[in-house]
Amino acid sequence: MKHRLTQNDINKMKEEIEHRKVVVRKELLEHVKEARAHGDLSENFEYHAAKKEKNKNESRIRYLERMIRSSEVVEEKREEGVVGINTSVELFFLDEGETDTFSIVTTVLVDTMKNRVSIESPIGKALMGHRVGDQVHVDVNPNFGYDVLIRSVSPFSDENLQINEY
Repeated sequence: MKHRLTQNDINKMKEEIEHRKVVVRKELLEHVKEARAHGDLSENFEYHAAKKEKNKNESRIRYLERMIRSSEVVEEKREEGVVGINTSVELFFLDEGETDTFSIVTTVLVDTMKNRVSIESPIGKALMGHRVGDQVHVDVNPNFGYDVLIRSVSPFSDENLQINEY
């Protein structure tokens, strides 16, 4: 599956890879050397923990590199009042009579606890390209959907966000 990422997402990933290769890798190798010097490796918890952290770092580097290789770069078009990538949308749920705000982001920035939903999610797909005032039907599955009214659209900054772990 190709992940749809913005150039900014890819740049963040490249920065993290560089940091992990240049700074973190060196620190973790030192931890492994120190722990190895403490003697019997079969009962050396520090050694096993240090190796685990080193392997976790290498795994993260491979994951990010694979994400970049297998991604499709999508353009981050911003048009006033139109839902797109990295926009916050205030929605009125017609069935419940409630209002909530969501940010539409790429898959690597999703955080449902903070109402950041993917452009690949049912609500993200349904809202893309719609304008303030549009009523949109969101199909969750073939048997269920709901209607929302777009009340406002504003830019969402992803500058200080971290790329999701996995």
